[in-house]
Amino acid sequence: MESRNHILKLLSPEEEALVRPHLEPVKLPHKMTVVHPDEVITHVFFIEHGCASLINTLPDGGAVEVGTIGNEGMVGTPVLLESDRMPMQCDMQIPGDGWRMPAQALRTAVRRSDTLRAKLLRFAQGHFNQVAQTAACNRLHTIDERCARWLLMTRDRAGDDFPLTQEYLAIMLGVRRAGVTVTANLLQKAGFIRYTRGHITIVDPAGLEEVACDCYRIIRDEFRRLGPEN
Repeated sequence: MESRNHILKLLSPEEEALVRPHLEPVKLPHKMTVVHPDEVITHVFFIEHGCASLINTLPDGGAVEVGTIGNEGMVGTPVLLESDRMPMQCDMQIPGDGWRMPAQALRTAVRRSDTLRAKLLRFAQGHFNQVAQTAACNRLHTIDERCARWLLMTRDRAGDDFPLTQEYLAIMLGVRRAGVTVTANLLQKAGFIRYTRGHITIVDPAGLEEVACDCYRIIRDEFRRLGPEN
């Protein structure tokens, strides 16, 4: 199977035979909700292009992103962990496309293949590490550091150019839009990004990494260590 999804492209023939018959190609438009909070997860998603965000919304209405998922893995890890729902919402932050698979078909496949289950569990561990690191980052680091980290993580999954509004970036970082505007202007004046209304271009990723906190490197290196090819 030709795929940009890191898990799907490294399936063995035996693993692919368990998965491929159940995959359905899907478009994943911006703001599409692929998992609703506290609702039964009926399908999991393997993203080819674009990025999804795990968003935690508090009772007072405040919202912040706690995790990002792109072509490195899948949306719907509770299914892999023998659950059927989660309290968070998962929306497409960067539009794209991918494959969806019935949750029950995935449960059956991983019960039949220890190697497939191991590959998916390694992704789940990497994603857990990302969520934990993001929580610490959101509490301890500046908006500039967090914004640079987020832009680099999105670049790794979506490339140098992607649609993004300041309003949505503010939700991703859990800050007011005014703070995002100041940070985006600073990064643009430094020559690290080019921002036009609703669109971001990463011009100097090395410079952006100098601004980002160590959380970016820690998250990236853990995914590389835990990748299905290792």
